[in-house]
Amino acid sequence: MSFAAAIFDLDGTLLNSMWVWQEVDRAFFAARGMDMPVDYVQTIHGMTFRETAEYTIARFELRESPEEIMREWNELSVVQYREHVKLKPGAREFLQALKTQNIKLATATALTTHVMHAVLQNNGVHHLFDAFTSADEVRRGKTFPDIYLLAAQKLGVPPTQCIVFEDVRKTIAGIHAAGMRGCAVWDEHTHDWEDMLCEFDYHLVEFDEQKMDYFVNL
Repeated sequence: MSFAAAIFDLDGTLLNSMWVWQEVDRAFFAARGMDMPVDYVQTIHGMTFRETAEYTIARFELRESPEEIMREWNELSVVQYREHVKLKPGAREFLQALKTQNIKLATATALTTHVMHAVLQNNGVHHLFDAFTSADEVRRGKTFPDIYLLAAQKLGVPPTQCIVFEDVRKTIAGIHAAGMRGCAVWDEHTHDWEDMLCEFDYHLVEFDEQKMDYFVNL
């Protein structure tokens, strides 16, 4: 097998969860009597939680601190992640298939650490992962290699032996900068899938049995 570890984003990749952030964004802007700009979601893709808070404060001239903004977002989202967010169809089986081939698994998610652990435990896959990495552990977002390199370090696997699964186009810059290969994962909220097909090394539309066999035998 040509890779020893698989690093997974969560939102929109393993999890059917992007609806949560649509609700959070709507509630956040509505509470301030503002309309959410159409380019907001695409702009913040790939940012860390703090980078998103800092960007939001600067763009909309808000008076809150990044800590206050992040706390509000966490409070709006944590119940949904703990109780309602589910894995995408076939995702559990896909993870299990990789584990049977002794592939190490890690997360590389923009979710905060406590939310990450809560949603994986609620979905019964927490035990399958060998390492957990959240964007709140690094300074820069996923357009940089930091989070992927940290995940590889925690796994004890050279970056060149890692494959990363992501649903956001911008992340391929960070993946390749880390010396890793990237697999684009389709999500219903993906807006630039055709570009991702060209820029990523592999792609998954869904976690079906055929694709499991492909990656297990890669």
